Amino acid sequence: MSGFLDAASGPPLHPAAREALLAALDDGWADPTRLYAAGRRARRLLDGAREALAHGLGARPDELLLTPSGTYAAQLGVRGLLRGRTGAHVVRSAIEHSAVLAGIGAAPTTAVPVDRLGRVEAAAFADALREESALACLISASHEVGTVQPVGPVAASCQAAGVPLLVDACQSVARLPVPAGWSALVASAHKWGGPPGVGVLVVRTGVRFASPLPGGDREPGASLPLVLAAAVGLQAAAAEAAAEDARLRALVERMRSRIAELPDVSVVGDPVNRLPHLLALSFPYADGEVLQRALDREGFAVSSGSSCASSVLEPSHVLEAMGLLTSAHVRVSLHRDTTEQDVERFLEVLPRVLAEQRAG
Repeated sequence: MSGFLDAASGPPLHPAAREALLAALDDGWADPTRLYAAGRRARRLLDGAREALAHGLGARPDELLLTPSGTYAAQLGVRGLLRGRTGAHVVRSAIEHSAVLAGIGAAPTTAVPVDRLGRVEAAAFADALREESALACLISASHEVGTVQPVGPVAASCQAAGVPLLVDACQSVARLPVPAGWSALVASAHKWGGPPGVGVLVVRTGVRFASPLPGGDREPGASLPLVLAAAVGLQAAAAEAAAEDARLRALVERMRSRIAELPDVSVVGDPVNRLPHLLALSFPYADGEVLQRALDREGFAVSSGSSCASSVLEPSHVLEAMGLLTSAHVRVSLHRDTTEQDVERFLEVLPRVLAEQRAG
């Protein structure tokens, strides 16, 4: 996967997850709700996978709801928590993922601003909570610029106010410790090296949650082979997390320092309290789509525009909230297969691509 630098969208499938997926296609194909032998076998496999996922997320197995994607999990969590409350007011950060925003919909909302590094102030979040607040939402780390958010202090304020907190941890699971104090947590398997098609919503025991699904079904579920591969992938990623954290932070820091020397380029996001694998770049005088295509021709896959709506290259509401109104934004994100050689080649190619774009 040389040149693939968009792990924040989803890294390559972890080899352990791939092996588990292939085995599960042979062994876990039956309907786990059936009483015959193959169904019972599938149920045991599903229960084991649920336990492994719960352990990795610091939860109980009966608190997990399996969904077809992280987007599905986020929207299910927001809507289910709102249906379980009497109020309707939502407090959120200004940089939540579009899936969370879609779940909130037209509910009355207070968006807590962030600073130039993309970090929300815990005190400002606490001040935004009202008596009629029914839900609070905070992303654990920005999916666009990598800045880690103060989940712990915000969770404490929400608990004191009696407001459930939903944390979108899709980008941070298996990269940073799972934060504490939340009422509900969202994760996505393909962000940690599992397969696409598995999202996880964790709702703590005792938190009021009223499913918006037809018939009142609580869990939409996901394909058993994919769930098994997701569980194995999470275990493998967690086992490698410390070593990968050190390796990727060093590579990203090399990129930050070298790219910061280039003209008309800004490295954005918190330089210290950040995800280990993600680098966000802002180009005030470049065309984002042209830049992305030029890098693609050189063999590099990066994300441009808003990572929530990159197919249409819409302006990023995250960058706007940070006060960074630019025409081009590139998110570079590394993974376990990214090498020093990949990074060095990118650092050689980027200045040339920018120079060609300015000259053209």
